[in-house]
Amino acid sequence: MFSHDESKKIRQEFWTSFGKEFPHKWLLYNTKMKEVQLKFSFTRKFAMVSLDIVDQDEFIRSYYFEKLESLKSVLKESYLPEIRYEKDYELPEGKTISRIFVMKEGVNIHRQMDWPDVKEFLGKNMLKLEEFFEDFSDYIKN
Repeated sequence: MFSHDESKKIRQEFWTSFGKEFPHKWLLYNTKMKEVQLKFSFTRKFAMVSLDIVDQDEFIRSYYFEKLESLKSVLKESYLPEIRYEKDYELPEGKTISRIFVMKEGVNIHRQMDWPDVKEFLGKNMLKLEEFFEDFSDYIKN
């Protein structure tokens, strides 16, 4: 087990090295839609690239989720075949969001031997998710 400070240092080291190896200006929170964010996650159990609908108003979340669901076949066929959809995704802190995502399980941010595969997974899949988002953002927005 790692102390909180050791774990924090390892996470910082991973994300710093990821940024150096994949020097791309990621879209992430700059989607021009306050309800929609693109995210990277890497924990002791999995790595994930996701598009999160974070508005707490269930009607607004449903609106965006339904738009994304209508694009599911094109997203799977042309961008991310492994994409998963969850209308009610509960975050560890108990907050409910809607999320579409790809996940790599069985990896651990504390295990440096996992880092090369995870960096490749995160970089490759976020580029595809960003491409999809940019191609269809006008439709998703309106």
